[in-house]
Amino acid sequence: MSESSPSPESREPSPGEPRDPREPQLPRRGSGRRRLPWIVSGAVVVVAAVVVALVLSLGGGSDGSTTVRIGVVDASQPYWKTYAKLAKDRLDVTVRFVNFNDYSQPNPALKEKQLDLNEFQHIQYLANYNVTAHDDLQPIGATAVYPLPLYSLKYASPDALPDGAKVAIPNDAINEARGLLVLQAAGRLTLKDGGSAFSTTADIVTHTVDVTTLDASQTAAALQNGSVAAAIVNNNYATSAKLPTSKAIFQDDPAGASAAPYVNIFTARKADVHDPTYLKLAALYHDPAVEKGVQQANGGTAVFRSTGAQQLQAELATVEQQARAAKK
Repeated sequence: MSESSPSPESREPSPGEPRDPREPQLPRRGSGRRRLPWIVSGAVVVVAAVVVALVLSLGGGSDGSTTVRIGVVDASQPYWKTYAKLAKDRLDVTVRFVNFNDYSQPNPALKEKQLDLNEFQHIQYLANYNVTAHDDLQPIGATAVYPLPLYSLKYASPDALPDGAKVAIPNDAINEARGLLVLQAAGRLTLKDGGSAFSTTADIVTHTVDVTTLDASQTAAALQNGSVAAAIVNNNYATSAKLPTSKAIFQDDPAGASAAPYVNIFTARKADVHDPTYLKLAALYHDPAVEKGVQQANGGTAVFRSTGAQQLQAELATVEQQARAAKK
């Protein structure tokens, strides 16, 4: 998702195919400026009809220990088994993962108390959801940021791109803004008011490259067939297209302010933000054994963040304000 996450793109996986939760995506932007569909389906769904619960065989809570339901989109990843074992051994908490096949489902499920927590999105995704759904879900712990790279097969740096070179960026509501921020950080364009997590191509003030928007799944192909000189390519599509990491000529700084909206998070209902068990579970993600598994699952691209809950909540409030302004 939610996250640049991760993060964490716009293609739904086939049944049984692992999906990258680090870059949770919104659908392609419509013709109206600043339309912000909050989640993939664009409609509230009946979650119970489509949820598949994955219960790890760790006692099931029958021994009287606390059971916590966590919504994820990648429950089959081995690192969640490691995480659940640590939760049982150290916290006496039985974790039950509820796996979703659609990014539109975990937040409504959390709101309706079908979950206790979820972990699939970044801050911008949650801000979009809260503003549009009039909800107040809150982050309680950070997991990681997944840098968004700019690739070129011909040029070795952003400065080497000739003036007027065509550069592709994803056209979905999340990655269009982030791609523009990457190009601004690379010095190839400027955005109105410095840009935000909701910038669009209409906000470009100056530019030395020609930005073109494509479906996120097509940016790698456009680069490989030579129709663009450079392209923003999300991690899973870069991996599928076998783009060598040496051809990533720039990426956003995961420690920089512009990456803050793309920090992936554990999310709780507002009433539960101080729950000590939930806070310990969020912190448990950063156990070395869990982090090792996350890196193995994501090709070593995760940049782990341990930002505190209050700081994450302050960042969410800022991004929600930006989202409201973007809708006007």
